[in-house]
Amino acid sequence: MPATRIPTPIPSELHPPDDPEIREQLMHLKVGPNHPSTHGVLRLDLFLDGEEVAGCVPQIGYVHTGIEKNIEQKTWWKAIPYFDRMDYLSFYFGGYAYTTGVERLLQLEVPRRAEWLRVLFMELDRIYSHLVWLGTSALEMGAMTPFFYCFRERDSISDLFEMAAGYRMHPRYFTFGGLFEDIPPAFAKACSDLLDELPGRFEQYVDLLSQNPIWKDRLIGVGYLSAEDAVALGTTGPNLRASGVDWDLRTAAPYGAYRELDVKSVVRPEGDCYARYLARIEEMFESVRICRQVLDGLPEGPVITDDRKVVLPPRGELHTSMEAVIHHFKLVTHGFQVPAGEVYSTVESPRGELGVYLVSDGGTKPWRVKWRGPSFVNLQAVSAMVGGELMADLIATVGSVDAVMGDVDR
Repeated sequence: MPATRIPTPIPSELHPPDDPEIREQLMHLKVGPNHPSTHGVLRLDLFLDGEEVAGCVPQIGYVHTGIEKNIEQKTWWKAIPYFDRMDYLSFYFGGYAYTTGVERLLQLEVPRRAEWLRVLFMELDRIYSHLVWLGTSALEMGAMTPFFYCFRERDSISDLFEMAAGYRMHPRYFTFGGLFEDIPPAFAKACSDLLDELPGRFEQYVDLLSQNPIWKDRLIGVGYLSAEDAVALGTTGPNLRASGVDWDLRTAAPYGAYRELDVKSVVRPEGDCYARYLARIEEMFESVRICRQVLDGLPEGPVITDDRKVVLPPRGELHTSMEAVIHHFKLVTHGFQVPAGEVYSTVESPRGELGVYLVSDGGTKPWRVKWRGPSFVNLQAVSAMVGGELMADLIATVGSVDAVMGDVDR
């Protein structure tokens, strides 16, 4: 295959041909926004030359919520839940990017135990997200059994989230200065038991799919994305690493407790749908290894800073101290001021580089919020991946990108 299928300027081959005579001979097919095989509320404008895709233009905006502008009307503290909900499968990652950005503006130091626990929950969330991707993508290819297996493990991870944070999704567990609460006494044992089970469960997926001739025929050589194209289009995460580019923020620009842990990035050279499948499978094994490191080396100490300007008073004090009640009321209703400045905070989410750009004017609310959703950037690669391929391969290719439309539209 050629090194790149993206000419200069980039848009020409990602869109249908400009020649009216050629366009007249093509079939214009709109896939979505309610097509059962599209991921989220997405429409693909396809131009077909027989069974071959001659052009593909993703049309987005069907679930646009104006969430960034909504955040700018909330205090810093009240904005936290929004970041759990844009990429609704990467809720811990969104919360981490936002809270660490504000911590940098405040020059707030986070206790070491909190940093390690944040990594633990993010890596569990990475497995959780990849399980949803694998189960739904396999179902779209006609494989029903992996869907039930993947959601079985997803449910077990959700049990851990509920045990620690009280919620199975969108937990709002990360806060400025650390975590809302420490993990309960039974959590470490329950998490360790699950980590012992997960590799064997992942092997079941490998046995079901990796050498399955139908699965391989549907994925190998399909949806090819070269390293050059991936970089040119800003692709990140497993989609980039499956094209042979070793770029993982956890290793290339370590943050938090990742600086102290042994993390290996997963890279595949093939650049097709099968490579993206294998990359995510291997990433789940690696996430289990990272979680085990965290549990075995978890530091003692507090899980939140003692800076009372931005941290709610301990819940127990609310029953005995009027000052604590007043302080709690003021933080929740009025908020706190953040020094004027700007920051870009990033994290390696299951879909790639998730970034939050924050601007403070010194007030109690963000002056500007911009979300760098990896799904939004990765989705544009679909046009390059499906060009010249068969219509029948479209669903496999779109699924392999793992785009969450809430992360795209915002």
